[in-house]
Amino acid sequence: MTRAAIWLSALVLGLTWLLPAAVMSTPPRICTSIDTLKDRLNFTNRRQYMKHNFPINYTIRVHYVEVFRVHNISLLNRTEELKARDLQELWLLINQEVLKKVLRVLPERHPSRTYASDLENLFRIIQQLFLQELGEWEPPEVLQEVLDSVRDPEVTEWKSVKPKALLDNCYRTMHCLFCDCFQCQENFCDVLHWKRGNKRPPKQA
Repeated sequence: MTRAAIWLSALVLGLTWLLPAAVMSTPPRICTSIDTLKDRLNFTNRRQYMKHNFPINYTIRVHYVEVFRVHNISLLNRTEELKARDLQELWLLINQEVLKKVLRVLPERHPSRTYASDLENLFRIIQQLFLQELGEWEPPEVLQEVLDSVRDPEVTEWKSVKPKALLDNCYRTMHCLFCDCFQCQENFCDVLHWKRGNKRPPKQA
């Protein structure tokens, strides 16, 4: 496992430690777009567009570090120096790269292409809102190797993953990273929450 992969595992572990403690009030405009993204990523859409519209057991190749999961916890106890925004920006960049790879394998007339393209546009809008609301972001040194790995076309460490699994990861980590947008009552950074079979958070009252 490369250093980049090790750092990503550590970063995901850091979600569990950092986010409950480092309360961040996400600007309302960003929360509005995140809520729109949540609706587009609902279980029915993920299943239809990223499972049923693909051949059985179909996978795409992504960089190892692009498999961004809440439960990818294994190596380090804690990641220091990171703020909630650092992890949110990492999430944005990784998932944009994932969607680009999904779009590359979809023919122009594929029934899931418009859905994937709409998601990519939403991510782009959210990233623009981050810049407008929070200013320029300078990635901490600890993240730079991960970001370089994601953008490097020469990376040889690839993993074959089902498209739906990638969007499942996106959906779950979104609830962990933007919990304040959803006024959640549960800890979505808890690995056990998702292992209990909760594919989607409970509806809010």
